[in-house]
Amino acid sequence: MATIRDVARLAGVSIATVSRAFNGSSRVSDETRRHVHDVAARIGYWPNTAARSLTTSRTLTIGVLLPDLYGEFFSEVIRGIDQTARAEGYQILVSSSHADAETLVTATRSMRGLVDGIIVMAPHEGASRAVTQISENFIAVLLNPRVAAEGCPSISIANYDGAYAVVTHLLKQGHRVIATVKGPAGNVDAEERLRGYRAALRDAGVDPSTRWEIPGDFTESSGHWSARQILRLNPRPTAVAAANDYMAVGLMSALRDAGIRMPEEMAVTGFDDIAIAQFLSPPLTTVHVDAYGLGERAVRRWLALSRSGENGTQAGDIVPTQLVVRRSCGAPRPQEPEAPPAEEGAPSRTAHAQTSRGERADSDVRRGRNRM
Repeated sequence: MATIRDVARLAGVSIATVSRAFNGSSRVSDETRRHVHDVAARIGYWPNTAARSLTTSRTLTIGVLLPDLYGEFFSEVIRGIDQTARAEGYQILVSSSHADAETLVTATRSMRGLVDGIIVMAPHEGASRAVTQISENFIAVLLNPRVAAEGCPSISIANYDGAYAVVTHLLKQGHRVIATVKGPAGNVDAEERLRGYRAALRDAGVDPSTRWEIPGDFTESSGHWSARQILRLNPRPTAVAAANDYMAVGLMSALRDAGIRMPEEMAVTGFDDIAIAQFLSPPLTTVHVDAYGLGERAVRRWLALSRSGENGTQAGDIVPTQLVVRRSCGAPRPQEPEAPPAEEGAPSRTAHAQTSRGERADSDVRRGRNRM
């Protein structure tokens, strides 16, 4: 196994210079750093991160704690964090807390000594104690936090604005009975999107009704289940604003199975603008969230905080959202007018049609007999 001494000898530099090259020290020129790294790669030298951290008190690693790792939204957040961190000479260590506060604390403790700080997404109710412990022990940045923490900058998505915009779009198209499939209870993103949905209805003079608010949990299966509840409503909604795209995907699948045409019979919208949204049939109108940018911004804030050595402010950054209009929503289909009541003694249009068909049938029979 190659050692740091081997690298120093072959590169023609001191052991201290090799160490500085791998630690990112400004005392080493870029040319020397590249030369040392090239030699190390050629002979298969891997620096001992644990030993290096004992000397420098730095691991050049950022911990990342997310509620879940499933789905495109979280993968894009991780991609934004990872690419930005690596460009700055850092690696990331990722863990999923599954929205459980106790698991969040356990995962954080396991990272002690392995990371220089943490980026944590804790949008769920009950996470306040865990967030407080994290902020007391790490340089931390919070994503979509339910609660603020002293010394931790936060970055949130403009959930309220996005939900308000998409529901307003439906209202402008003429929809008045608009249902929503909600996100999980206790989740701050879901609550803000529900608040935006209700506010848009109220501002348009439409009283929100809890009858139109269908439970969901951000999964495709809950969206699929919600379709049956929506189709039982009376009056039936002409539009549904799902609180995320995954639920919209499940909802659209169930509506299609039920023979409901979209958007002719029911308009559907989502939230997040995952990649598959534009390839659905019909393509999904949704709210675009820059998940990659959310991760990138989190690393920038963490680096600024780490390098300044100062406590972060509690004033949070807001990542804006953008309405993306596609073909899954349109104006509600006009109701067919009821037939006027028939005058007394006069045959109805149905009766007249039946009589006409009967007369034509008799005539056809007579003509057939004449040809015999």
